[in-house]
Amino acid sequence: MRYLILLFLLAGPLVAAEDRFLAEREALVGEIEADVRATRSYLDTETLDAAVLEAMRSVPRHRFVPDDEVEHAYENRPLPIGHGQTISQPYIVAIMTDLLEPAPEHKVLEVGTGSGYQAAVLAEIVESVHSIEIIEPLGESARRRLEKLGHDNVQVRVGDGYYGWPEGAPYDGIVVTAVASHVPPPLLQQLKPGGRMIIPVGSRFLTQQLVLVEKAADGTVTTQQILPVRFVPLTGGHD
Repeated sequence: MRYLILLFLLAGPLVAAEDRFLAEREALVGEIEADVRATRSYLDTETLDAAVLEAMRSVPRHRFVPDDEVEHAYENRPLPIGHGQTISQPYIVAIMTDLLEPAPEHKVLEVGTGSGYQAAVLAEIVESVHSIEIIEPLGESARRRLEKLGHDNVQVRVGDGYYGWPEGAPYDGIVVTAVASHVPPPLLQQLKPGGRMIIPVGSRFLTQQLVLVEKAADGTVTTQQILPVRFVPLTGGHD
């Protein structure tokens, strides 16, 4: 009986915390929707797909940040996750996901797992996610975190994402969560005809642009700059 009473007493604060996080996620989605309307001249839309917004409501961002950042988890800004890396601003995660035009049958490649947040959002929508992280401690902790949260449709590999994940190709969509000086040719090769890639292009200290890359059925590639962004650099042994 004493054990049951203790469990009951402990459960109260946990339930209250989860209720608070649910409310904070709902408020965050409202902020994202407002930001989309404010940047409609860049995005050419005032709304995001309902499935994307529902994924943003569902994924517990507080589980993807360090303990000392949990209180800030639902602020609409990037947060440090260690090793010089960040978890992206939720607005950016939402629009990058939306620009992929993800569908339930899609297979998506993510370059730059980080803490696993973007992969978790994608996993709520698509059939499978292949995610690559070059920093081994981040990749390993993200794998454990995603498994613990039940995202069994996400595979995580430690490696240089510039070269993609050829064994899983072709991909309906590719999302790159670090800035590159150019669109990596291996990623273009692994993008399925009719597929889309979202990648920040530029340099660490100058203007970066979020770029939408589309591959037509005949293999023709077109690019479109979407809006200015700020990302950490894509690292690895390449230019």
